Amino acid sequence: MENNNVPKHLYFYSVGLSYKKADAEVRGQFSLDAVAKTRLLEQAKSEGIESLIVTSTCNRTEIYGFAEHPFQLIKLICDNSNGSVDAFQKVGFVYKNQEAINHMFRVGTGLDSQILGDFEIISQIKTSFAHSKSFGLANAFLERLVNAVIQASKKIKNETEISSGATSVSFASVQYIIKNVEDIGNKNILLFGTGKIGRNTCENLVKHTKNEHITLINRTKDKAEKLAGKLNLIVKDYSELHLELQKADVVVVATGAQNPTVDKAILNLKKPLLILDLSIPKNVHENVEELEGVTLIHMDYLSQLTDETLENRKLHIPAAEAIIEEVKEEFITWTKGRKFAPTINALKEKLNAIKTSELNFQSKKITDFNEEQAEIISNRIIQKITTHFANHLKDDDTMVDESIEWIEKVFKIKAS
Repeated sequence: MENNNVPKHLYFYSVGLSYKKADAEVRGQFSLDAVAKTRLLEQAKSEGIESLIVTSTCNRTEIYGFAEHPFQLIKLICDNSNGSVDAFQKVGFVYKNQEAINHMFRVGTGLDSQILGDFEIISQIKTSFAHSKSFGLANAFLERLVNAVIQASKKIKNETEISSGATSVSFASVQYIIKNVEDIGNKNILLFGTGKIGRNTCENLVKHTKNEHITLINRTKDKAEKLAGKLNLIVKDYSELHLELQKADVVVVATGAQNPTVDKAILNLKKPLLILDLSIPKNVHENVEELEGVTLIHMDYLSQLTDETLENRKLHIPAAEAIIEEVKEEFITWTKGRKFAPTINALKEKLNAIKTSELNFQSKKITDFNEEQAEIISNRIIQKITTHFANHLKDDDTMVDESIEWIEKVFKIKAS
C-alpha cells in the first residue's frame, strides 16, 4: 500500500500481541483497562501521533495507527501496561501498510479470533474508534478503513454461516462444567464478575444446567442485581466472597481486576472445587492448585476445545475471505483516489491558467472573437485531458508515486 495523503515519512502500522504467541499470563501483562487506554491516547496526542486506535480484549492488545517507526506505537503499549519492550519483542507482531490493513480486516471479521467466527471484536473496534475520535486522533484514512472493516464484518455475518452454532468461551465453559461435574443441576455455582463474559456465561448456565443454586457476586452490586433480577438468581455482597467460595462446588471468575482476586489463602475447602478463570489478566492465583481437590481451568484451555460447530465454521472461510477482498478492493481504490486527487486538481488549475491566458491573448488579436464558445470548447478539452490522466493513475498496473512525480515535473505543478 502507498501512503495516502499523509506525509511520506509516515506509515500505517498494526502492532500488538495476541493469543497466537502470547499466553494468558503475558497477555495479562499487556492488557489495558479503560483508564490505561485513555492515558495511552493522551500520551499519543502529546507525542504528536496523528491517528490511531487501541483495542485490548482477553485475546489481544493492538494499536492501528500512523507513525514514522513502529517503536513509537509499541512504546505506547508498554508505557501504559505492565508489559516490557523485551517481552513484546518475544511475542509481539508488527504489520506495515497493506499487511496492517489485511490484519485489521481479518481481526474485525472474526477470522483471527481465538474462536473462529467470534464477532465480539468488531464492537471493540467501533468503541475504540469513537474513543480516538473524541481525542482528535482519527483521520479520514482510519475512519474509512474502520467503516470498511465494519461493512465486511456485517456482510460476512449476514451472507455466510461462519458464526453459526453456539460457540464462545462462555459457551465452552458451560459445556466443560456439564461434562465434568456430575449432577450439575443440584450443585452450588458461584459466578464472580458480571461483565460481558460473566453475563453470557451466567445466561448459558441457567439455560443449559437448569440449576437453581447460582449465586452472583460483583464488586458493583447493582450490576449483579440487574442480571439476577432478569434470571431469578441470588446476589451476595462482595464482602461475602470468602464465605460463598466455601459453599461452592463450581466457581466461575470473570472479573476485570488487574491482579488475582482469588488465591489459596481465602479458600477453606471441605469438598472438591472446580474453578474456571475467564479473566485477562488471570484473576485466580495458580497457588490454588496446591490445595487438595481444587481443579483450575483457564479460558485458553477452553478455547482449544474444538467441536463439530467449529469444524463446520471452517468450511465458510473461503466465502468470508472473498467478501473481505471485495470490500478491501473498494477501500484501496478510494485510497489511490485520495492520493492522486490533489495532483489532478493542480493539473486542472494549471490548464485553466493556460486557457485564461490564451483566451485573453486571442480576444485581443482576433476581431469578433467568440470568447463564450472558446471557453466551452476549452473546458471540454481540459476535462478530457484530466480524465485521461486520472484513468491512468487509477489503473492497477500504474506506479502511482512515479506517475505523480512525472506529471508534477512536466507541468511544473505542486499538489497541496
